[in-house]
Parts: sequence; C-alpha cells; structure tokens
Amino acid sequence: MGRIYRAGDILMPRQGLVHIYTGNGKGKTTAAIGLAIRAAGRGLNVYIMHFMKSKRYGESIILKDIKNIEEKYLGKPYFISKDPSIKDKLKGVVVFEPGNPPQDYVRLIKKGLDKIKGVIKSGKYDVVILDEIITAMHFDLVSIDEIKNILLERPKNVEIILTGRYAPRELLDIADYVTEMMEIKHPYQRGIRARSGIDY
Repeated sequence: MGRIYRAGDILMPRQGLVHIYTGNGKGKTTAAIGLAIRAAGRGLNVYIMHFMKSKRYGESIILKDIKNIEEKYLGKPYFISKDPSIKDKLKGVVVFEPGNPPQDYVRLIKKGLDKIKGVIKSGKYDVVILDEIITAMHFDLVSIDEIKNILLERPKNVEIILTGRYAPRELLDIADYVTEMMEIKHPYQRGIRARSGIDY
C-alpha cells in the first residue's frame, strides 16, 4: 500500500506522480537529483538508475552517503550517435544507422529495465528516477512502449522521474509534471569544456 500521509485529519496513501525533465538545456539530471535530496530529507526512499552514464559524476560521490538514496549506473565507455558527422567533432563515439543500435548496449539497457521494474514494484522505494531513459529511447536502446508500460503498470504510490532530451508527445501526455530545459546560452559555444563539479 505504501506510506501513509496525513492530509488534514485523514490518513491516506501518498499518490505518486510522473515527472519529465527534457529539452536541450543543462539541468535535467540536476533537477532530478535535487528532487531526490528533497525526498530523502523528508524520509522517503529513493532509487536512481542512470542510463547511458558511467560513474564519473560528482553527485555519485555524495549521494552514496545519504542512507535512503540508492544509485546504479548503466553506461558504456563510449558515446553513441546516429549522426556520422559527429565523428569529426567527438572522440570515442560509435555511430550507428537508425534502428540498428549497438547490441551490447541494447542488452545492458534491457537488463537495467528488468531491474527497475522490480525496484518499482518492490514497495521499498517512494521515488524512482530513470535518468537519461528518454535519451536511451531516442537512440533506439529501449522502445517507447516499454517506458509507457513501466509508467502505466507502476504502483500508484510510487513517484517516477524520467530525464533526457527528445521526450515524445506520447510520454508528455502520460506525465503529471513536464519541465523543458531550454538552452539559451552555454559556455561550450565559446569552446569552454565541461568543468568538474559544475557540469559533471
């Protein structure tokens, strides 16, 4: 049934809602992490799965010390793209034809989805964050139907947060909160590289 919360003088189960942080601007994961810390501060149990990311981000250093937050990273040591021109701009990128993503990555993401389904249904977590799952969908590593099924079949008391660029209308229609981060200006446009503690 999930945790019981007081609304006025009535005790009731907490209703879980769906959040999407999308757009081409900075701050999607940052917003999700902020929500995780807020929830943990109120005694809620949080599970974060980072799709398409390795454990090199600053938040992993501090979040491991928060007792009611758990994290898992599911990434490969390379970037992927459908755009052949990106090879000239970015080292260590694997370019694939649309509809034919690297199969080792597909298997890794599927393993993560199987795990997250169990996490959501376990009754142990109040908030579950699927960081960059929308990006994984954009790169054909997971289907939109798989994501929709997770949202529609979840226990109603579990809060779900999805992040990533390119959120399609079908997901936006299911969500309760939708926030689009719009890039207006970014230091990389002036050749400033990502900075430790600020960008990762």
